[in-house]
Amino acid sequence: MAAMPAALLLVLPAWALGTFPTAQLVARAKGVDVTSAGSGNPGASNVARLLGWRYGLAVLVIDFAKGAAAAAVGLWAAGRPGAYLCGAAAVLGHTFPVWRKGGKGVATAGGMLVVLFPAVVAALAVVWFVVAQVLKKASLASLLVIVAFPVLVALAGYDTWEVGVLAGLALLLVVRHAANIRRLLRREEIDLRS
Repeated sequence: MAAMPAALLLVLPAWALGTFPTAQLVARAKGVDVTSAGSGNPGASNVARLLGWRYGLAVLVIDFAKGAAAAAVGLWAAGRPGAYLCGAAAVLGHTFPVWRKGGKGVATAGGMLVVLFPAVVAALAVVWFVVAQVLKKASLASLLVIVAFPVLVALAGYDTWEVGVLAGLALLLVVRHAANIRRLLRREEIDLRS
């Protein structure tokens, strides 16, 4: 914990990294405003829905890398607490970028979590892919993974503080999916493009 002051200095750069508008830039290059088409969410799923899986994958990889890079630097600076601090800052930068519409935060959170729990992320990535492909509902797949993550970490016996932080992160991501949840309940959620 002695290195925590160094990690605190990294919070603002990590947040700024999280604000990088990946989906908007990729979609704009194809003449699409991702915030006013499809679901309106500036994220990988909506880009995939509008432009196809290759463009969605590009957004996913870059947004994932934002969270992974922030968490990795935090881990180097102050161990696991630093990884959580900087990774969470990147997630908040992605979801609350101030000057534009923010995304849901799933890919950026996934990048943060792969640094801390690579095996759990790998397993849940498979679950996400299967659910998304079978049901054609990326939001439902994301919600399933979001809720499952802290439960699996708790069952694996990690420290209570880590489970608590993950539960808080999961709550944030579920709240960010509130509109998707309403559409799912009304059976109006937009399908992924085949």
